[in-house]
Amino acid sequence: MFLTAGFLLWLITARHREGESVSDRVRYALYAAAHGTHMDKTPRTPRIPGPLTFDMVRQAAADNLEESDDLDWKEMLPQPPRDGRWNEFAKDVAAMANTRGGLIIFGVQDKTTVLTGIDPDGVNRQQYAQWIRNHVQPYLPDLDIFELTDGMKTVLVVDVPASEMAPHFVYGGAARDKEQQAAVVPYRDNDHTAWMAEHQIERAYRDRFARVGRAEEEIQRHIDFTTQTVTAHVHVPSAWFIAVSRPQRPLPRGASTMSRDQAREVLEAAKTRARVLHARELVPGPLVGMGPDTRLNPRPGLRRWVCNNLQSPMNREIITELHYDGTVVMAANLSFIRAGGEELPGQDDVLQVSERLVTACCYDFIATAQEHQRKLRLDSTLQLTSLIISPDGPRAMAPLTSTWGDGAETEPPYTRRPHHLQPAHTVLSPAAADDEGRSSADELCADLMSQFGL
Repeated sequence: MFLTAGFLLWLITARHREGESVSDRVRYALYAAAHGTHMDKTPRTPRIPGPLTFDMVRQAAADNLEESDDLDWKEMLPQPPRDGRWNEFAKDVAAMANTRGGLIIFGVQDKTTVLTGIDPDGVNRQQYAQWIRNHVQPYLPDLDIFELTDGMKTVLVVDVPASEMAPHFVYGGAARDKEQQAAVVPYRDNDHTAWMAEHQIERAYRDRFARVGRAEEEIQRHIDFTTQTVTAHVHVPSAWFIAVSRPQRPLPRGASTMSRDQAREVLEAAKTRARVLHARELVPGPLVGMGPDTRLNPRPGLRRWVCNNLQSPMNREIITELHYDGTVVMAANLSFIRAGGEELPGQDDVLQVSERLVTACCYDFIATAQEHQRKLRLDSTLQLTSLIISPDGPRAMAPLTSTWGDGAETEPPYTRRPHHLQPAHTVLSPAAADDEGRSSADELCADLMSQFGL
């Protein structure tokens, strides 16, 4: 079997189509080589049925799949910088991130595509990651480095997503003065690496700022809509936690839909993950607080699944949305008082904000964002924003905390009672480990509660 000219033409024309993941496109080319797939027309790129495999790489190499701006064959493993100058591994990774992302595969000759394999004992992922940290700015957190083997031969794969933070500079020693640092901006030009000229760097920065602006606008749009929804249903003064998670590269419209069962699986997995992340949970977060009837029965929304108990708040009032493009929205009433319990706050009363409850909200939010990301197989960093508001107008909010661990929460005399809080922001890498999830949750909580003077 060999890749037909029609398929290669499809690959070239489809590679730059807006909204599609470049790594997925290359992965599909490798999948096609391994499974005899070819296309004579240019339909939408299908989603990849499973991860990249050694068989895909072996068949693509046997079929002489040529290098391109998003596929780079390398025979030898990454080597340390020579003469104290450029780190070739950092340069190759930055070039691909600055272009459209793609795959760098070590163990295949670049000219002949002969699969030679690499020595797995020579692989040092920690060293490779250190080179990226030392030589590439801004840092690239989303690299996926892994090995594939058939038991006889092994290849090393570096999956480089297109970076929303491009342009990335590569730093190294100047040619004449090793103490003088020089910086360049590489990019992929078909099958080789070139250097950006000044006008290309200027355009890359303009593109980055435009992307950041659009992302911030989208997050704010979700916050505003959720605030309007909450405000329309609030009948007593209350403080609300609102958080939005959005991938830097959202899935394009129509690329994926979720079934109710899949949405339910995400929420149940998130509830379990939140317990793992937050081992000392003293109060239930939104995933438990909304009640099983709401959590297990998400309702359809506009390209999203929605868990919303505002119409019958027997439990704490919660909104949780799982969007098809990878966005997650979560909102929770921090002032909820069960019927027959304490007296409801009056129009002039201070709104109490429990640090324990805010912490539980942050952990549930992070867990939901992570599980949603994994279900959709997103390979981009998540941008996360959280805030605490009073929907019916500015009101003084008083923090409750405990200085004795599990003891009762009270308002310390040294704290502030702000009427407005600034949003808290953080990011989360694809398939982030538990420690990174905890760190992101703690960062959001600390940034919110520190505005009370805690």
